[in-house]
Amino acid sequence: MSTIEFNSHFDSLQHKLLPFAYRLTNNVEDAKDLIQETALRAYNNKDKFEVGTNFRAWVTTIMRNTFINIYRKKKNRATSSEPTDSYVFINEKHAVDNAAHSNMMMIELDGIMNSLDYIYRQPFLMFYEGYKYEEIAENMNLPIGTVKSRIFFARQKLMESIRVQYNYDSTMLN
Repeated sequence: MSTIEFNSHFDSLQHKLLPFAYRLTNNVEDAKDLIQETALRAYNNKDKFEVGTNFRAWVTTIMRNTFINIYRKKKNRATSSEPTDSYVFINEKHAVDNAAHSNMMMIELDGIMNSLDYIYRQPFLMFYEGYKYEEIAENMNLPIGTVKSRIFFARQKLMESIRVQYNYDSTMLN
């Protein structure tokens, strides 16, 4: 079979191959990939096709076998969703994360928090812990507007203290 004859037969058959490939893969993109792989394999073996036999049956057999081979490769391949660098220290029990910098920062932030007046610190901490404005107002016997404004002022004071402590530009905190 010549290349021109092969291309002519395969082009006329492609619209019939897509549904078959889709039934095998259950995915349109995978089906198109399977058709391409089948075309490549059929073209490479076109000299094995016996003229006068059913071209469609020959190509669908190649497609089915190609799909099975791809499926087996995927199944047998050791795949993992974890990145490879997570296995680097899997047996290294002596590796310890260094949290000194974050610990020091948390101590400093705790000091900044404790420097706030109690009337601002308490509602802010309750809000930070997940209490709703209504719950804070009820717990502290305050109007809800007062609670909101104290939390707002606590945020402002904290941002200013952090800016001074760490010498940040004020635009970085907003």
